[in-house]
This record gives sequence, structure tokens and C-alpha cells, in this order.
Amino acid sequence: MAEHPGDPVLPLDLSAATHVSSLAAARRPDSAFDDVIGAFPPGEECAAAFGWVLRQSIDEVLDGQRTGRFDVDDLEKTEKTYLGTKVEIIARDHFGWERGQRGRMDYLIAGHEVDSKFTSGGNWTIPAEAVGHICLLVKADDHRSSFQVGLVRIHEDLLNAGRNRDGKRSLSAIGRQAVHWLVRDGRLPPNILLSLAPHERDAIFHPPATGRRRSGSGQARTNALFRRVRGRLVDRNTVLTVARQDDGPKRVRDARIDLRPEGIMVLGHQNQHPRIARALDLPVPDKGSWIAVKVRRLAPGEESGRPAVEIGTGWYTVWSEGDPAPEAPESY
Repeated sequence: MAEHPGDPVLPLDLSAATHVSSLAAARRPDSAFDDVIGAFPPGEECAAAFGWVLRQSIDEVLDGQRTGRFDVDDLEKTEKTYLGTKVEIIARDHFGWERGQRGRMDYLIAGHEVDSKFTSGGNWTIPAEAVGHICLLVKADDHRSSFQVGLVRIHEDLLNAGRNRDGKRSLSAIGRQAVHWLVRDGRLPPNILLSLAPHERDAIFHPPATGRRRSGSGQARTNALFRRVRGRLVDRNTVLTVARQDDGPKRVRDARIDLRPEGIMVLGHQNQHPRIARALDLPVPDKGSWIAVKVRRLAPGEESGRPAVEIGTGWYTVWSEGDPAPEAPESY
């Protein structure tokens, strides 16, 4: 597993690996565990599915449109606990799983009871009632845009001896090595606001008045977002978190008008926008996402040596420092 700075270091323990092998050899074949593994989509498809589940879960608990929050560290303690429940609910709906039939485990997958365990920390805590059962382990780190998903059948010899105040125990080093990884080093869809430098976020959430937009208005914040974040896809949730208003797409449409004098285009998924994005070698937005780009109009016969696109009666390329003044087309 690829390590990230700050993650708990799990050294390659050959004696532990040998112990895991000996434990596995001593146990009977686990056909139920094999059935559950086979119920998941393969490779990249599995990673994409869980990436969506986790992004959706985190964003729903943050509730950015109403709260303006974008960092899980700002959640209340009870909300952080609920995040695991939200992951369980959205995963169940996304994959079409049923609830556990006995009311003890969270899922019924391939006809077998499976418990859901989520953490945003370094390890999972396992309650006594999960011993002997298959657990779906999910870990997400929004600050590093990373996640892991694995399966393990919990046995006493895979748990650390110490217990927390709730009587739960964590997976030992041997337990971690016994996990069957479905996604070992997944890339969580990025949290744009979390990835920005503090001064950039401050400029977005507290923009000065410009033109007809008063300081601190939802439209002024949306304009500042696309002014500051260019060349990267911006999702609908980010717009809603910044605008703190119901009609995020309208804020984007108005941003196109307000930012045009600055040479900034805001491209979406409709009309000729995908063609423009591809021609300028930009990520192509799909429904519910946008990308801003500052452009300039090429002089007749000018060769910039950069990707260019014809819009209306002119040719445009991405503006760079030192270029002539940026200029966006009247319509696109």
C-alpha cells in the first residue's frame, strides 16, 4: 500500500506476514468470503464507484450550501460519527444491496451478512459483535484525496488487545495484512476548496465589491471562485458551498457575463463548450461541472504555438502572463 505523509506507518513485518499465512492455512476455506469478493466490480470500476460514494457522503454531511463548510475537521463530533452511517446508506443504495436480514449486520451481499466499518483516521474500531463476521472496511482522507476499501473476516487473533471506552478494538498489524483490498490506493474526487491555499479561499469567500456585485453576495463569491480557480473542473457542490444559494447553475450563467470583460470564459457541458475545452486541451466538463479559462484573441495570421480554437469570427488561445490583454468572445 502506498503510504502518505502523516499516515500511521505499518512496517513490512515478515513474521506477521508468516503468521497471517499460517492462520489462513489453519482455517477452513471461506466460500462465503469468496462470494462477497466476487460481488464487487473489478479494478477501476470498483474504485470509481467508491470514489463517488465517498465524495457524495462527505459532501452531504458537510452540507455546504447551508453551512458554507468544506472541511470534515469542522464537523461536530456527532456529525463525524454520522459520516460512517452516511457512507453505509449511500453505498447500500448505489450498489443495490439489502440490509442484513438479522438486524445485526449492515448489508446482505451475495446472500451473506456483511458489516460496514468506516474511518477517517488511521485504523478501524471493531465491536465484539462483529467478530466472526465479514466486514467491509472503508477509509477516506479528504485532505489527501485518498481512500481504501477492503474486506476481512474478523477473528480474535486479528485484533489488538486494548479496548476503547466503548469496548471496541482496532485491527492489529496482522489484521491489516489479512485484509483483501478491493481498492488499495484510491483517489478520492478532489475537494477543490480544501485544496486551495488559505489566502485563495479567503479571496473567494470574502471578495471585494466589483461592478454591480456587492461585496459578500453569493454572485460575487461565485465570480471570485471562477476568477481564482481556472483550468480545473469545479463541481456543482463547490458552487453551492460558495454561493450559499439554491440556484447554483444560475450563478454560473451570470458569472459568464460578469467575467467576460476580464477575458474569462466559464465552460459547461452544453452547446459548443465541450468542443472549446477539447481544442484548448482542457478537461471537458460533464453535467454538473464547469471549468474557467482566461483567453485572448489571436491577431490575424498570428501563430501562438499553443492550442487555439475558433469561436465565432475569431481564434482564441489560453492567456498567459506577458501576453496581450485577455479578451473573451461576446458569446460562446
